[in-house]
Amino acid sequence: MTTISVPCGEIAVRGEFDLAAAARFLTGFAPAGQPEAEPGALRVAFPLEGVWTPVGAVLRQRSPGEVVVEVHGPPEHTEAVVAQVRRMCSLDVDGTAFPEVAVRDPVVGLLRDLHPGLRPVLFASPYEAACWAVLSHRIWMTQAVRLRRRLTERYGAEVDVGGRRLRSFPAPAELAELEYLPGLSGPKMARLRGIAEAAATGLLDAAALRAMPAEEALKELQLLPGIGRFSAELILIRGAGHPDVFPRAETRLHEILRDAYHVPQAEVAGLAEFAEAWAPFRSWVSFLFRVEGEARMRESR
Repeated sequence: MTTISVPCGEIAVRGEFDLAAAARFLTGFAPAGQPEAEPGALRVAFPLEGVWTPVGAVLRQRSPGEVVVEVHGPPEHTEAVVAQVRRMCSLDVDGTAFPEVAVRDPVVGLLRDLHPGLRPVLFASPYEAACWAVLSHRIWMTQAVRLRRRLTERYGAEVDVGGRRLRSFPAPAELAELEYLPGLSGPKMARLRGIAEAAATGLLDAAALRAMPAEEALKELQLLPGIGRFSAELILIRGAGHPDVFPRAETRLHEILRDAYHVPQAEVAGLAEFAEAWAPFRSWVSFLFRVEGEARMRESR
């Protein structure tokens, strides 16, 4: 593979963003399979959406308003790689108005102070998010992480990302032929094959999902094998990067919100009313609540 190994893409940052915070989150987010955080850089490897070629990128923040991307992959895919990592770091969204949410909701203001510059860090694609949804369904997180690692090691491609070799998640063509993986049940194997086929035919395209009204996109996603409302929200928010969806099926988030707003009996509809003040960044605020909730859970152990 011909590889570009010099800075060849720049992303203008609109609003607050801290690449180091994104790297720290990704390192602690077990489903990402990310190695330890590296000072000043974020290295990723993934199948490039649409063509599914394994590629890599190194991101560095040159200033508060600019991120430089070093692409490792075929030169003809440079722009697409930059666009995909831009979405993965939620830099394709203008965040200049995000501080206004903190003014409208003081609880969000406290969150923003605790996690300055942290935007949602996404799966590389809706396809990868959908695969994670299938793998993690009704099993412990540790079990799902082992399955993902096993799947990636067996079927993923190794990519040289600036001198470090990382494993890319398997491309849809690889999973479409999946017949056996230790620890993976037959029904989940069939669902993964279905997800792979959907991705290969463009049914999990991030731009197309983002262009639909959110409820319509969620209904479309629930037509996929093994995908219910919870998983559909995961794919749309953390895969396609929709910035303004309140997760109605995420019970753990709802518990965090009831505690944060001191409304222990609040129904989902009531919590969704609180979230109206977060628009057009409901996904972003939900992400911050989730991050803070997980941090407090770790501290209490």
